[in-house]
Amino acid sequence: MYIIVGLGNPGLKYDNTRHNIGFSVIDAIANKYNIDVLDKKHKALVGKGVIEGQRVILAKPQTFMNLSGESVRELIDYYKVDPECELIVIYDDISLPVGGLRIRTKGSAGGHNGIKNILQHLGNDVFLRIKVGVGEKPSKMDLADYVLGHFTEDEIKAEKDAAERCIEAVKLLLADEVDEAMNRFNRKVAQE
Repeated sequence: MYIIVGLGNPGLKYDNTRHNIGFSVIDAIANKYNIDVLDKKHKALVGKGVIEGQRVILAKPQTFMNLSGESVRELIDYYKVDPECELIVIYDDISLPVGGLRIRTKGSAGGHNGIKNILQHLGNDVFLRIKVGVGEKPSKMDLADYVLGHFTEDEIKAEKDAAERCIEAVKLLLADEVDEAMNRFNRKVAQE
């Protein structure tokens, strides 16, 4: 069994913001595989299903981003999965261009507070991650304002394409094809 967690903030005012790209990707996965992510437990909205023959739990923590680790820890403990190989976390990354993907198997939080909290709760930095690029913040803009802002119309298509590529990446990760996923998706996105 795998737990696939998309990071974001609960509440309508955060829908479709840059920081909530993890939630958007979980919604895309749920839609493709007919998984209802509606059950409220483990401080998250969760849904059970099957993707490419693998049992999965899809989760959207409802703790707010900075406390994501609370929900992730509860999910791991309850479902007794090995976070090093059976946890996939999907989240926004401002160091990647809009629509870019980067898959990692370990590493620091890189300034991302949701990941920082997960690292604290796991006590380990080894777990699968899919970073989704939301673009670099404008130089004079506050970081919080930027990541809690909405995508421009031009960026929306790139993010929808990124969600589709995330689904393909998830399929490879579930098939234990981590190197193939990294080779395929850790490329630079061509800038228009």
